[in-house]
Amino acid sequence: MSNFEVICAQFATILKGKSTINQGSCSVSLHRNFTVFVQGRQSINVLPVGVLFESLDHSGNALNLAEIALLQEEIPNFMSSIVQQGLIVSALHNHWLFMDPQIMYIHIQSIEPPLSFARKIARSFSYLRSYPVA
Repeated sequence: MSNFEVICAQFATILKGKSTINQGSCSVSLHRNFTVFVQGRQSINVLPVGVLFESLDHSGNALNLAEIALLQEEIPNFMSSIVQQGLIVSALHNHWLFMDPQIMYIHIQSIEPPLSFARKIARSFSYLRSYPVA
């Protein structure tokens, strides 16, 4: 097993998910587990939690990215936790109209060791109503 594969497996363990390696990128896909309706129809596919790293360099730093579906009431504490840990919030926006409840999507990024990024994201998950699931 290569060093990248070992780090990727540890990354997934920290996030309580399963990792996938594709073209030099390690990703962990989770989802939020609550009921959401879009135009009156129930959907489970609009609640993604994607966390990944790529471009791992020789000093152990990588480009780390995340996109997480949030309930509106989760945004202040979750975002505060992210920012206090030195991560960049690059976007906060909606994807879909006519949602109930209204979901917002936060995009997070950093350049740092991927396991450090995973720990920060996992720490911030404690501010969500429910931990994202695999």
